[in-house]
Amino acid sequence: MDPILLAFNDDSFKQLVREKLPYLYQIAEIECSRDGKIGMEVGSTREKILIALLIEYFGKSRVLTSIPITEPETDVIVDDILISIKTITGKGGVKVSWTVDAPSAMDFVKSYSPHCGILFTRINWDMKRSNEPSGLFWIPLETQKNNLEKLGVERYLKLPKPGTNPRGIELSRIGLETLLLDRDTARIRVTWSRSDVDYDPYARWV
Repeated sequence: MDPILLAFNDDSFKQLVREKLPYLYQIAEIECSRDGKIGMEVGSTREKILIALLIEYFGKSRVLTSIPITEPETDVIVDDILISIKTITGKGGVKVSWTVDAPSAMDFVKSYSPHCGILFTRINWDMKRSNEPSGLFWIPLETQKNNLEKLGVERYLKLPKPGTNPRGIELSRIGLETLLLDRDTARIRVTWSRSDVDYDPYARWV
């Protein structure tokens, strides 16, 4: 059986996520902020945090982090399950490809087929958008394929506009929400509350 799905049904993993994820993501934002603005590198830091939680739960022997560059979607492998890690805050877009020129983007869309399960976090600090599902989600590969087939690629992905240079290809809003609300998507609800953190991102270097 899918080890990630088993973890999502395990109370000890749920507790691990609920207790650690908000605090660690807050630290990540402090680490990656400059002049009050969060930098793009926060994505890599959040990815490392989730991988660290997987290692803590499953053990290092079951979590493969040395992924060849020929696997652009895969961020980590647990047992034999390929996982892509995605995180957004609020209504941010979810990139499925960083292709930036229009012809390559259209070629990607035409041939698109997901290859990994998605470990997805939607952050909702202080629960300001209560109408949107937030927390940590596991979207199995088969669930993605089923919804892609049901919606069609034109509705599942946000297509690049003609005459523009796209900044990557994203899931459409309806594509993402359909995935999150699918009955086969697992979810751990997280209370996104900020803590009073006294953290100096430079202290560890001196």
